[in-house]
Amino acid sequence: MNPDQIFGIVIASIVCGSVMIVYAFRSFFAFREKQLHVDAALAAEKAAQYAASNAELEQRLRVVEQIVTDGGAQTAAQIEALRQQPLSAPKTRDKSPQESLD
Repeated sequence: MNPDQIFGIVIASIVCGSVMIVYAFRSFFAFREKQLHVDAALAAEKAAQYAASNAELEQRLRVVEQIVTDGGAQTAAQIEALRQQPLSAPKTRDKSPQESLD
């Protein structure tokens, strides 16, 4: 082999190696991008669950505040109504706290 052939082989090897490295990096970054999208979707789902839980707790707190600040004969009935509600089942309420207690 003469030096021109060796030089050509070296250049071809460098070009092929560079192409393989670029392909590997592109594949890796595409994978990382997909992984980030999945993580973002999971974070959004958790945030929605926390928001729903927070809204339910706020609603229950409003009812308790109303019971505490309202003096009257209905207090015992309101407390009993709260005890009868299941704690683990999610509630969707379209009524105000006063409507749901009456």
